[in-house]
Amino acid sequence: MDKEFRIETKCVQSGWKPKKGEPRILPIYQSTTFKYDTTEEMGRLFDLKDEGYFYTRCQNPTNDLVAAKIADLEGGVAGVLTSSGQAATFYAVFNICEAGDHVICASAIYGGTLNLLGVTAKKMGIECTFVDADAPAEELEKAFQPNTKAVFAETIANPALVVLDIEKFAGLAHAHGVPLIVDNTFATPVNCRPFEWGADIVTHSTTKYMDGHAMQVGGAIVDSGNFDWDAYGDKFHGLTRPDESYHGVVYTKQFGKAAYIMKINAQLMRDLGSIPSPTNCFMLNASLESLALRVERHCYNARKVAEFLNEHPLVSHVNYAGLPGDKYYELAKKYMPKGTCGVISFELKDGREAAVKFMDSLKLAAIVTHVADARTSVLHPASHTHRQLNDEQLVAAGVSPGMIRFSVGIENVEDIIEDLAQALEASTK
Repeated sequence: MDKEFRIETKCVQSGWKPKKGEPRILPIYQSTTFKYDTTEEMGRLFDLKDEGYFYTRCQNPTNDLVAAKIADLEGGVAGVLTSSGQAATFYAVFNICEAGDHVICASAIYGGTLNLLGVTAKKMGIECTFVDADAPAEELEKAFQPNTKAVFAETIANPALVVLDIEKFAGLAHAHGVPLIVDNTFATPVNCRPFEWGADIVTHSTTKYMDGHAMQVGGAIVDSGNFDWDAYGDKFHGLTRPDESYHGVVYTKQFGKAAYIMKINAQLMRDLGSIPSPTNCFMLNASLESLALRVERHCYNARKVAEFLNEHPLVSHVNYAGLPGDKYYELAKKYMPKGTCGVISFELKDGREAAVKFMDSLKLAAIVTHVADARTSVLHPASHTHRQLNDEQLVAAGVSPGMIRFSVGIENVEDIIEDLAQALEASTK
């Protein structure tokens, strides 16, 4: 039996396994197509009877090997990469939902995801009910409907930093015969492995910590292989009945635990695209090798910054689950004992105008529409990522008008704190 390596080793060693005489580093298969000698060989690929590659929109060796590494990091059976985190969220839900179906989603999530599930999916006939993740199970039960197909949430909400009680949500989802889909972008598998707590499917915006250098946009979906689609065959007929658009294949019968990911490859990627380029996947793989090291530094720096802000007289409050006394501190200790993430949110006592002055006075930290990379960055969610939401939606998403999202990088933490100190002083002038 192969040794089960620890997460730090998997970041480096999983995925590409070179054989004798092959490149030590993952090759870039920068090709749209793949050659075969006979029509029968290619025909069997299109029938999903043989493994192999025929067109990069459906599958590509470079992409698949990086997806396999991420699946290994999460402890899943199979994974697929997408062109963005938004595409990953859409595919993860749309793979099992269609017009007339219903999804339950935590309200404290990334603004783009809230709009995707609350507005765009609605135009496709998929309804979404948003719930308070902190509500008791008895209250959350009321959101389920006969046509509910999935529950979606983030392990650490962006930017509200709500920590999800994964076991509570998994228990509710399974009691109603549906999977729990969890976006694990902020925690990463280094700090949290949702499958170990009952989640069924994990998504990522690999644009964030996994890439870690603001170089390429991407997403990932990983299936645990634990949800029994056949036990609810009528509900998930796209997986358990013949797919007439693909020679009548029944995904659960032909692919077993890999059925969910194979359906994404064979059906959604075929019809909708949203693939990452092999070169982007190559860069993602290089970044994944240092993921565990970077996450450790992000968390260390963020804890120091949170402590500084928490004691500063101009700061009204700080949201950071790694800080003792935070509302989610105990949940974070349970699900993320090694640390949470490098993102902090906080407010200034003098409100939104002071927040704008503070942000404009930062010298090291940059104002960018990004988060969770090596460079310290800052953003005002109500004006930027959640700008499209009304006041009621902002409150539900955990975003107040004066909230500042501060993504702590891996620079020297004293330099980061000194930059914060001078900008806070400037905010009073």
